[in-house]
Amino acid sequence: MKFLLNTALLLVSLALSGFCLWAASHAMWYWALPAIWFFALINNMPFAIMHEAVHGVAADSRWGNRLIGVVAGWAFPTSFLLQRKAHLNHHQNNRTDKELYDYYLPHESRWLRNAWLYLGNLLGLYYFFVVLGNAIWLVAWWFYRSAFFVKKIGPALGFGAQIPELLSLPALAVWCELALAFAWQALLFWLLDLNVLSYVLCLWAFGLHWSALQYVNHAWTGRNVQNGAWNLKVLPLSRWLALNYHCHLAHHQHPAAPWYELPSLVDDQPRPTFWRVWFSLWRNGVRPAPPMDAPADLDFLFSDKFSNSASKMR
Repeated sequence: MKFLLNTALLLVSLALSGFCLWAASHAMWYWALPAIWFFALINNMPFAIMHEAVHGVAADSRWGNRLIGVVAGWAFPTSFLLQRKAHLNHHQNNRTDKELYDYYLPHESRWLRNAWLYLGNLLGLYYFFVVLGNAIWLVAWWFYRSAFFVKKIGPALGFGAQIPELLSLPALAVWCELALAFAWQALLFWLLDLNVLSYVLCLWAFGLHWSALQYVNHAWTGRNVQNGAWNLKVLPLSRWLALNYHCHLAHHQHPAAPWYELPSLVDDQPRPTFWRVWFSLWRNGVRPAPPMDAPADLDFLFSDKFSNSASKMR
């Protein structure tokens, strides 16, 4: 049942994403703009389905999860094996010193951390860096095993601690998955006769949405590996298109629960809106990191001062 449901959603979302790409390239501007906006939303559904496969709940069988995960990765484009390793690491390191972006540590540069937050997380460039990294693996996989990358580049980009585990992945299998993903993108570009500008605008819109969704789910939450996430309030349509990804605290507390069970697992913890957290990141930038196991910064997030500021920005 899970396999059929997620496969159907995957195929529908891939078809709708393709239609949005076509409309962005060929329709009049007043249709192209809504197509770009909807692409940013619907192209996240394959990622959410791949996320299900990462946790082994997209299908009842191992091969079904692998198949769904690999095909869903085409929309990003990425490798299922890479994403699984990175995401499971996230569940192990969430809100620790290894994975902070809303705070900065005493030995870190505040302006550099702000550059990563604004340019990478809020303006969507983090997404393009991930895709660029995948492309480099495709054409020069050996680069990631070089001493220059392991000792210099990786640590400078903030994921030096994850390099040994990424290098443990079967390089050929990752390469094959990436080859299929980029081939799918090239096929779409050719079959739909896309133009470069419209294609990049669609990807950027998706990158803005995807990057924000990954990080707003965690900003200002308690520094706890399992409970450092929000169950955000969003419009029902947005939550459904993201397959309840906004019920992120419920997911971290119950990672084996499929997406359609998450709303029933939402507890009575505070639930800010997506936009409240998003605006707070823009307004404040990174802040000094509290100690591990510090609770969520509710006084800051729900302060009247911030509420008034957020109201003006709306």
